[in-house]
Amino acid sequence: MRFTLKIIAVLFISLFLFAFTTANYYPIDGYSSTGISRLLRLERIANDSTKTLDLPKGAQLPLNCIELNLTKIKEKPVEEFLTEDKAFAEKLAKVIPGGNYSATILDMTDLENIKYAGFKENLGYQPGSVGKLTVITALFTQLRNICPESWEARKALLRNKRVKAGNWALYDHHTIPDYDIEKDRLVKRKVKADDVFSLYEWADHVMSVSNNGAASVVWREAMLMAAFKDQYEYITQEEADAYFQETPRKELTKLANDLVNDPLQKLNISRDEWRLGSFFTSGANKYVGDIGGSIGTPLGLMKYLVQLEQGKVVDQESSLEIKRLMYMTDRRIRYAYSPRLRDAAVYFKSGSLYSCDRSNGKTCGEYAGNVYNYMNSVAIVEHPNGAKYMVCLMTNVLRKNSAYDHMILASDIDKAITEKNN
Repeated sequence: MRFTLKIIAVLFISLFLFAFTTANYYPIDGYSSTGISRLLRLERIANDSTKTLDLPKGAQLPLNCIELNLTKIKEKPVEEFLTEDKAFAEKLAKVIPGGNYSATILDMTDLENIKYAGFKENLGYQPGSVGKLTVITALFTQLRNICPESWEARKALLRNKRVKAGNWALYDHHTIPDYDIEKDRLVKRKVKADDVFSLYEWADHVMSVSNNGAASVVWREAMLMAAFKDQYEYITQEEADAYFQETPRKELTKLANDLVNDPLQKLNISRDEWRLGSFFTSGANKYVGDIGGSIGTPLGLMKYLVQLEQGKVVDQESSLEIKRLMYMTDRRIRYAYSPRLRDAAVYFKSGSLYSCDRSNGKTCGEYAGNVYNYMNSVAIVEHPNGAKYMVCLMTNVLRKNSAYDHMILASDIDKAITEKNN
């Protein structure tokens, strides 16, 4: 990668300004469809001539402009997408660093000429919060099992079923957006055990702010859907609590593990390519154990994104809604914060996990672990000029906050893909 002093200065200023801004993404006309309260706040701002909606142009798509890109070639096996284009790979090799960097990149601008490149794509990393995509997939899988014939019935359940956080949601340092509709007041705070939100809002908390507690709640509710099936809509809090108290821990652990991993295997993603082995909170671990650990590879993640765009993740309606959930990021960070992507629609999930050993004065810091320091990004990028591509980037660079590197890489990759004669 080539960093010029000018670029570094501009990006430094951008990061400085970014620290003082707050933005919320999703199609801003989504409140009536989902009932997610914070979207109503965006809608109110957009409709108020005295206020400015402080969103990048690429974050302002309405619901009907979000589409799946590969449905016209839905029957094409995922493996056929992942054959390396030599010229494409050589171009991207100039910007992908060596060392502990792995990536898969797929250019789908021209469906007749899809290009793929992989760099150490089979290398396994701890996926961190990227694994929350498997929890969302488990939720939509169980919704389909309950209401196989009606997408509207599934949406109604997402919107109307309200569930309590309980100890499952504890503890997490990530905050959630809590918007009071009547008082028109937004507060960002940590999840509490007595919080009650709709399934849609819990899913929003998982994807928009990567809240660990919300991920554990959504995973728990998928377990209850599998256990109670079409009676899930009507179960009480007491019945839900009794189920977890009376069911053997070993049985709960197997069910939880199967719910998040079986849908991946149905997409021909092996457990060595991507799997989730444990909940995201210690509160959930009181009820459910771990199996096999968590791992992700750029290849496994790319297999998921390809089939999401084909409409094969659960079904076409679910794939589209998961993609919309990936658009509602609370703010663009890391890879998605690249200035080159400001006008592009970005569907994004990021994850990180680090560990520090400060013995004997060793250097270490937040997101700069010296034992391990995973940072991962998956992104679908759609430019207004029609350029469309997907990237899965996984890194483990010690003693360095890789957020800046991911942002720089996003710019370099975008330039390599979208600029001619580069």
